[in-house]
Amino acid sequence: MIQADRVVAGCRQLLTCPGPLPKRRAAMRDVGLVENAWIAGRNGRIVFVGDEEAFQREVESLPGAVVLDARGLVGLPGFVDSHTHLPFAGSREDEFALRLQGATYQELAARGMGIRSTVRQTRAIAKADLAALCRARLDSMLLHGTTTAEGKSGYGLNLPDEIKQLEALAEAAAGHPIDVVPTFMGAHEVPDEYRERKEDYLDLLIHEVMPAVRAKGLARFFDVFCEDGVFTLEETARLVEAAARAGFGIKIHADEFVPLGGSELAARVGAASAEHLIAIRESGIAALAGSDTVATLLPNVPFFLMQEKRAPARRLIDAGAAVAIASDFNPGSSMTENMLFVLQLGVFLLRMTIEEAIVAATANGACAVRLQNEVGSLEVGKKMDVILCDIPNYYFLAYHPGVNPVRHVVKSGRIAVRDGRLAY
Repeated sequence: MIQADRVVAGCRQLLTCPGPLPKRRAAMRDVGLVENAWIAGRNGRIVFVGDEEAFQREVESLPGAVVLDARGLVGLPGFVDSHTHLPFAGSREDEFALRLQGATYQELAARGMGIRSTVRQTRAIAKADLAALCRARLDSMLLHGTTTAEGKSGYGLNLPDEIKQLEALAEAAAGHPIDVVPTFMGAHEVPDEYRERKEDYLDLLIHEVMPAVRAKGLARFFDVFCEDGVFTLEETARLVEAAARAGFGIKIHADEFVPLGGSELAARVGAASAEHLIAIRESGIAALAGSDTVATLLPNVPFFLMQEKRAPARRLIDAGAAVAIASDFNPGSSMTENMLFVLQLGVFLLRMTIEEAIVAATANGACAVRLQNEVGSLEVGKKMDVILCDIPNYYFLAYHPGVNPVRHVVKSGRIAVRDGRLAY
C-alpha cells in the first residue's frame, strides 16, 4: 500500500498536465483530465493521483494525515509564473496616464522615464522595505494560485543595488510558500551614469557584478534585454557568453519591439527561455521550434501598453515551439501578479485554447525555469502543488473572467490558502 500524510479528496475535475515535457503542438491540449480525482502526498511529494476507487484500493492514510475535502472543486497544478520583475520599488501610474494620452513606451523611455524611473526609486529604498514589498506581492500571487515564481533584478543597475534587489528577494522568499527562482538582470537597461559609456557598463557587468552575484549564490539565471536602444544582438551575445561561463542559466528578453534576432540567439546558446517575442521573425519561430528553449509569452504587456501587435502564439504552437505564458509583473508594462488573468489574456488576446493556456501557465512555465521535474504537473514524485477552484468545470477558468475562483492552494503538501485566505 502507498502511505500518505496528505490527501486532497474528491475533486470534481483534476487537470494533471502530464509529461513528457515540454508539451508541444497537440500535446498542449492534453490537460490530463481526471474525474472524481484524489491526490495523495507524503513529505510534500505526490505519491498517488487517480480516481476514488483506485485511491481506496492503493493508498493507506497514515495516522494524523491531513485530508482536504475538494468535492465540487476543480483542481490543477499551481501556476508557474516564469517571468516577473518582483523586487522593485515605487510605481509608474504617471506614465500610464501619459500613455492614455498617446505617448509610447519608447517615447517615455527617451524622456528618462520607464525603467530608469524605477531604477531611481529602487536605489533609494532600504533593503528591508524592499523585502517587505516583495513578500506582500508573493502573498497576492499565492492568493491567485501561483506556487512558483521567477523574480528578476534589473532595477539597481550597479553592484550594490543589484545585490540589494536579489538579497531582498531571498529574504522575502525565506519561509514563504512560493518557490522563488532568482534571476540576475543587470542588463535590463543602461543606467544614467553610463549613458555615454556603455562599454564601461558592459565591463562592469561582466567583471564585477556578475562574479559578485555568482559568488553570493543569489541568482540561478542571467537575463538581458536584447532590444533596439538597449543592448544590441552582439552585446547580448557577449553578455550571455560571459554569464554562461560564470555558471548562470540563460534567459533573453527577445524581439519585443524590433526583431533583432534575440530568439535565434536564445535557441543557439541553449537558453532556458526567450521572452516577449511580439516582433519575432519566422526564422526565430523556426529556431525556437527546433530547440529546447521555451517561448515565454507575456500577453498582459501589449494589453497594458494598449498595443495592437501581440506575440504570434498560434504560429509558435503550430510550428512546434514549447510555449509558456507569464505575468511579466513590473510597474511599467504589466502591473499584475495575477496569473489567472494572464491565462485569460492568453485565450482572449493570443487565441490560445483554454487547454493550451493552462499548460502554458503550468507545465511549460516550469520548463522555462528548468523545474519541470519538480513542479508544473501533478505526477507522482513531484511537489504536491495544487490549486482548487470553486467553478463548475475547468472551462470557467477563462469563461468567467474578472473573479478569483481560487478556494484553496496546497503548496508542497501544506495548505497555504484555505477558503480564499492565507493559511501559512
